[in-house]
Amino acid sequence: MKLDLNIQPLESWIKTGKEPLVIAGPCSAETEEQLVATAHLLAATGKISALRAGIWKPRTRPGEFEGIGSIGLEWLKRAKDETGLPTAVEVATAKHVEEALKAGVDILWVGARSTANPFTVQEIADALKGVDVPVMVKNPVNPDLSLWIGALERINNAGITKLAAIHRGFSSYEKSAFRNEPMWDIAIHLKTLAPHLPMINDPSHITGNRSLIGYVSQKALDLDMQGLMIESHIDPSVAWTDAAQQVTPAALVEIIDHLTLRKPEVRDAGVKDKLAELRSQIDKIDDLVIQKVAERMQIAEKIGQYKKDNGITILQVNRWDEILNKRTTYAKALKLSAEFTEKLMELLHSESIRKQTEVMNKGQETPPAEQLTHA
Repeated sequence: MKLDLNIQPLESWIKTGKEPLVIAGPCSAETEEQLVATAHLLAATGKISALRAGIWKPRTRPGEFEGIGSIGLEWLKRAKDETGLPTAVEVATAKHVEEALKAGVDILWVGARSTANPFTVQEIADALKGVDVPVMVKNPVNPDLSLWIGALERINNAGITKLAAIHRGFSSYEKSAFRNEPMWDIAIHLKTLAPHLPMINDPSHITGNRSLIGYVSQKALDLDMQGLMIESHIDPSVAWTDAAQQVTPAALVEIIDHLTLRKPEVRDAGVKDKLAELRSQIDKIDDLVIQKVAERMQIAEKIGQYKKDNGITILQVNRWDEILNKRTTYAKALKLSAEFTEKLMELLHSESIRKQTEVMNKGQETPPAEQLTHA
């Protein structure tokens, strides 16, 4: 089911002539000199569509630098006047919205911590009613697509039609090379639900490491994201916040120049025909996969009935370990990743257990809903 969002094209509210679209600037506005000097260097590259800067910084723990505050808006205004770059700022309260708009900020964004709280998003949305300003919504800290969608809907319901999503990755306990796991599948799912919703990737917050920004940026563009938000500081080594993920304007140019741009639409007739042929092959294989999965579930039901008749438990850990080990080994020989194979087998196993549970409980009275709720 597609999302019913009333939105305008990205081109209607930000100049997208530069490819790729890049919104850049320091993580935090620290001093007037730092912000304005960075803005001039970024503008001189000719590759930046808008200047971003953190004015209010929601930090995880108290005592950390939480932004320079409202005075930074005046610095941002000066940077805009001197460079001609539109400006973008994060807002987390109705007061932030009021002050940012009064200072002439061109684009607002809702941060990940704010997106996670519907009360906060609604407060921001209420402050935006009757205002014609572009708003971008970052994904929530935790991998919850519904929260992300809910925040977008609340802002859209307030009358904001210049709307975009920002993919900045998700918090995870698993250790990896990333500060925030990209979890590309969630971003892709949102794109399928809202095909016309512009999506901006934030490789700075995904990576937490400037050396990986180019890699993540390329993948985002390959997944048809409409632009990038990258943190850039005149001297990242002395940055007051998130120094490791910021790049100099010169380094940003290097990253952008090494990106390969690909088009989502195919115009060459020969290429179209070849893609159609290959996709037809995939369609046939997908049909066979679904048919075989259905056959597998029919056998699972028979196993469930046999277990029921003979008093055998549904879950047998040794059997599951055997299946997983055999299938993972076989898949590896066929050059399928272990991670993919494990996820696939877990899905099949989960559905098999569900089918067998239905067989086991057939004929038994289902407990009332309130009993299930308080169990």
